[in-house]
Order: sequence, then structure tokens, then C-alpha cells
Amino acid sequence: MLLIPAIDLKDGLCVRLLRGRFEDATVYGRDPAAMARRWADAGAEWIHLVDLDGSLGFSEANLQAVAAVRAATDRRLQLGGGLKSLDALERWFDQGLDRLILGTAVCENPALVEAAAGRWPGRVAAALDASGRRLRVWGWQKDGGLDLLETAERLPDLGVSLIIHTDVDRDGAQEGPNLELAAEVAEVSGLPTVVSGGISGLEDLRAVRLRAAAQPRLTGVISGRALYEGTLDFQAGAALLAQAPDSLAPR
Repeated sequence: MLLIPAIDLKDGLCVRLLRGRFEDATVYGRDPAAMARRWADAGAEWIHLVDLDGSLGFSEANLQAVAAVRAATDRRLQLGGGLKSLDALERWFDQGLDRLILGTAVCENPALVEAAAGRWPGRVAAALDASGRRLRVWGWQKDGGLDLLETAERLPDLGVSLIIHTDVDRDGAQEGPNLELAAEVAEVSGLPTVVSGGISGLEDLRAVRLRAAAQPRLTGVISGRALYEGTLDFQAGAALLAQAPDSLAPR
């Protein structure tokens, strides 16, 4: 299981939002490339990038920041935020991204998701950002009008390679992940599923790793604020997720 650090970009800065509220942004760094090197040096295999400006419609506001990140590290990069056309995906792939993540399009334009997954096999993921079972779109600012689990069940037909399930109500709050829903997403979709939102420290990662023993399609965890606030050490967290579940269970 992988621990994936998040770098959320707003106006070229590294920030974290609280429960997706743009007015509750905390700046954690002014140099995204240096932040990416930090996580690469700590051993991250993947780095999760979010173009927050793009999620509201300004799709290339953080283009220079992402290009600097790509130049700074050879680790694999995935990015989401504002991807609503094949041309937009192609521009980002041309910047050296390894995987792109579609969120709003899953609700509003599934044909685009299917076309993108067919054009770039294995390199297109779906973001299911939800408040409970209700999907959120446009940077979580709007109701997507669809049910989380019903949508997850349809995703294999669109050809995506991965699902990232984010509990919007827990994101940035460090109140623990929503493992029940994440496991259900993995079950009904049959796809590798990454848990996001609410991670506060090692005990949350222990819970994820133990849950993955019963639901092996849970394959990774994205963390942001806990890493930046220091309540979670990346190397300790990555090591824990790499352990066999029977070594983590109470004795």
C-alpha cells in the first residue's frame, strides 16, 4: 500500500483547504518544486498534485508550478483539477504527468472520461469527491447530483484505472478517514481505490492497512495536512502501510 503526499496548488503556492473551503486555505510553502523534492527525498513513489484554481475553471493557472515540480523530481506525478476536455488532458500529459484525474467530468461528461481512458490506457483515474454518498463537483462547490456508490459501480465501463475517494467533510480536518465508504467504493467498482480525507496520524494508517486486509482493492492513501502539520511522519507512515496486516493487529 502506498502513502501519497498531496501538493495542492493555489496561485502557484502550496496550500491546504479545510473541507474544500477556499476561504479556509493555509499556505504551507511558496516553492512547489522544493516541496516535491522534500517528498521525493523522503521516499514517495507518487506525488498527488491538485490544481485548485483549475477546479474552478482556470485550468492552467498553475502550469508553471507543475512544470517546475516535473523538472525537480523523477517521481511519478498525478494531477487533478479542472480537466474538462481532451485538449486539456493532452496539454497536461505533455508536461510530463504520469496520471490525470477526472472528477467533475465523471458526473457531467462521462463520455469524456471514457474517451480519455481509451486514449491514454492506464493513465486516467476518477475522483469521487463526496459528502456522505452525494458527489460534489467544481472544486466541491456544487452538488454533482449523483450517488457515490451508484457512480462507482459504473466506472469500470468507462475504462478508468483507479478511483480516488475523498470524504469532503473530513478533508483537512484530521478526524480519521471514512473507511466504510471507501471500502464500499472498492467493492462495488472492483477497481483499485485510494483513500483520501481525514488522515491524522499513524493510527489512521494502521486502520486503513487492516481494512485493506479484508478489501485488497484499497491500494493507497493520500495525505496532506497531517504531513504538513507534523502529526504524521511520511517515512513512518509509508513503512507502516508496507507491513503485512497480521503484524499490525493487536496481540
